Amino acid sequence: MKVAVTGANSSVGQHLLARFAENSDVSVIAGVRSEKAAASLPRSPQIAARIISYDDVGELARTIAGASCIVHLAGILIESRASTYESANVAATVSVVEASQKAGVKHFVLISVLGASPDSPNRFLRSKGEAETAVMESGISSSIIRTPMLLGPGTAGAAALVGTAARGKAKLLGGGRNVLRPLDVDDLSDAILRVCQTQPEGVSVHELVGPESITYRALVARVAAMMEKPLTIGSIPLWIAKLGAAMTSRLSGGGISPTVIDVITSNEVVQKNADAEMGLSLTPLSRTLEKILTEKKQEI
Repeated sequence: MKVAVTGANSSVGQHLLARFAENSDVSVIAGVRSEKAAASLPRSPQIAARIISYDDVGELARTIAGASCIVHLAGILIESRASTYESANVAATVSVVEASQKAGVKHFVLISVLGASPDSPNRFLRSKGEAETAVMESGISSSIIRTPMLLGPGTAGAAALVGTAARGKAKLLGGGRNVLRPLDVDDLSDAILRVCQTQPEGVSVHELVGPESITYRALVARVAAMMEKPLTIGSIPLWIAKLGAAMTSRLSGGGISPTVIDVITSNEVVQKNADAEMGLSLTPLSRTLEKILTEKKQEI
């Protein structure tokens, strides 16, 4: 089985490629945007790094030719002057859809987020919803996996969590009272591998979250305790945070914005977790945190 992956140098991409490399029957076209990104990928004879551009659909189609499944990971939460939700989340997905149609790809896997909807008042969630719509209407059998906060070695969520827990005094947005369902990034890799292998017909939308509900406040405290670090937790009122973010993001043309704050402080709630229907055995949160802290100790 040959699989194409976009955004292969992301933290999710790195974990996914490592998972694919464990299966001798899987070969991967790993799409990245630069030589530097290509150099960061796991080394394996099964992984072929390719420099791609979302602006050239024809060339992208030629690059992914021969792949039976494509996994689209590329996208952003934080905008910059050079990369907006419309370009990175919507237009890039449309380009990959068109390239997949040209290349005869049989199954499309889109990694999305909880709350994605083309009708959302939140610009980020709306862009992810529009990306989902492009995939759903492509005519290609597809699996859309909506995810919560992702945790594991090398993830942005893990870096922020450990950094906050290690401060001694932490001020959390809204007091960190939003409820999370953190998902181990390796569990997401397993889910992606399964749908690539089975390539179910039609369009499936899966909301896949971790096995434990926990507030961000409690999660930070838990990590601090595991690190044996004393911690005092304070609160930053959301309206103050949004006011400051609105000013700085407007001046800089990107960065943390009120849109981002709304996303990262929302409650991660699902009606039905997709773990059972996808045949997954989820990693306990305690084990995920142990993996993160073990990596941090090895770095020191």
